Amino acid sequence: MPLRRALAGFTLIELMIVVAIIAILAAIALPSYQRHVTETRRDAATACLLELAQFAERHYTTRMSYERLDPNFPVANERVPLPMTQCRTDLAAFYNFSIVVPNARSYTLEAVAQGGQATRDAACLTLRLDQRGTQTALDSANAASAGCW
Repeated sequence: MPLRRALAGFTLIELMIVVAIIAILAAIALPSYQRHVTETRRDAATACLLELAQFAERHYTTRMSYERLDPNFPVANERVPLPMTQCRTDLAAFYNFSIVVPNARSYTLEAVAQGGQATRDAACLTLRLDQRGTQTALDSANAASAGCW
């Protein structure tokens, strides 16, 4: 009797097992990766707020007032806008940065998540930093949120 030579290759069952393993790994890895990217962008936004706070403090030491940082300062040619730093440029698609200056001695910097960042990071939608260094975060319902800074 002639011996039958074994055929080389994969069976359909073996291929389906490999596809199932890849699908399981992707189902675990993708949400973890997205969470990591979201948290990294939030950390970058907090660093950007700290950088903008340093700018505000330098402004205060030269003028003894924060009021010209206000975008609504009455004399337009005397306004001092927040600098368009690299961090603000890099995060422009994910966060909107602003400053509120209620009086000459205080300010509040704010980073509000937008787009996909707002959807995935609803628990830390708004990050705030004031002249005292108080760091706060608000969720999508404007309630205080812990663990964002």
